[in-house]
Amino acid sequence: MSKVHAIILAAGMGKRLGSPIPKALTNLINGKTILDFQIEHLSSLISAQNITVVVGYMKEMIMSKFPYLSFVQNDNFAQTNTSKSLLLALRKIEDDVIWLDGDVYFDDEVPRLLLNTEFSCCLVDRKKCGPEEVKYNLNEDGFIHNISKNVERPQGECLGINVVLKKDLNVFRNELERVDNQDYFEKALENLTISKKILLTPIDVGPYYCNEIDFNEDLKAVRDYLLAHQEIID
Repeated sequence: MSKVHAIILAAGMGKRLGSPIPKALTNLINGKTILDFQIEHLSSLISAQNITVVVGYMKEMIMSKFPYLSFVQNDNFAQTNTSKSLLLALRKIEDDVIWLDGDVYFDDEVPRLLLNTEFSCCLVDRKKCGPEEVKYNLNEDGFIHNISKNVERPQGECLGINVVLKKDLNVFRNELERVDNQDYFEKALENLTISKKILLTPIDVGPYYCNEIDFNEDLKAVRDYLLAHQEIID
């Protein structure tokens, strides 16, 4: 891949975690937040000037903490979902893009897995999934077919970190325009994979750690992981 932009979707309220602050600013360990780790791990491959954060809920808290980043504001964050937040950011970009939800912790090595591919892609695992997890299955050619919370016979979970290549940007933006305001961005991806307008390849997370923090048990799992790997984090 040549020039790459990163987009972090951090506009939502994160109600399921029950925190009064933006979920991306949740402390994980030693005062470092989810967003701190995301930016640190992306910055080894992508310059800060090419990292955009989509903000909405309590946006000033995020913008004041990271003044060196670019920001896109979703003023309708309470009425829209990640499809529209992502669309706002993609309108300003014409290069390959890696994007992620603002509540995902991932090992430093993970972005490199996704930035060496000839196809647009999603980071996945192959575990058994629960009802709230975004799942996927594959078509006969090994590309992602279905991607949603309601996939029959899923082959694992989509972990919330994805890449769309420059050549797929226009068709992806158009589909993000078409889906409903309350749809997740995965709805646009699924519409395009089913119609084969995008070839979306699964990138297995392999031995690396990646966990989306939706609930307090997820937060505890990430904190436990970081405590157990304190020497690596430091």
